[in-house]
Amino acid sequence: MELFLGALFSLFSIVDPPGALPVYVSLTDGMTTKERSRLALHTSLYFLLILVAFFLAGTAILGFFGLSVYAMRIAGGMVLLSTGFGLMSGSFNKHRGYNESVKADAASRSEIAFTPMAMPLLSGPGSISYLITQFKQHPEWSDRIAILAAIVAMGVLVYLTLRAAPLLFKIFGTGGLNAIARIMGFLVVAIGVQFIVDGLVHLIGVVE
Repeated sequence: MELFLGALFSLFSIVDPPGALPVYVSLTDGMTTKERSRLALHTSLYFLLILVAFFLAGTAILGFFGLSVYAMRIAGGMVLLSTGFGLMSGSFNKHRGYNESVKADAASRSEIAFTPMAMPLLSGPGSISYLITQFKQHPEWSDRIAILAAIVAMGVLVYLTLRAAPLLFKIFGTGGLNAIARIMGFLVVAIGVQFIVDGLVHLIGVVE
């Protein structure tokens, strides 16, 4: 249960579903409630599949590129630092790869659940690198199942957040969501620093 809650809390901080609400509300402007519900469901399913796939393929990815889990932790920590600082500075979309070209592409699509919603807005390098290192660091399948359960729970939270997007946006407004994003950003920076410290400590220990 402790591992499940820790993984869920870390994923929620990294993914930061409230931070994606302004983009989601903008992209779904004019849609009916039924269409928004369908989009929220498809987005959460794509999000879930992406994270589960990278989590289960973590060892294969590291082995293919000849990377150690500690090098991945340092690289992932740097990505999380960038993401965290982006959240704190209010440039959530830019740090998630949602730029003008992606925005223009999204406007021309009839289906936006996979891109840009599921990727890159919700699942990105930060969450992917976090899950790859978690898979490698927890060789027991009982632990891995707990992390998989946290991923599923995160998918449910993404769905519920998107379903309630209009209400949440009305309650908190842009200012309130930015405040939440800054809090999440601080937590993500702390996670990133911990990743880098752990990776450096282990690498230095191997060298010695």
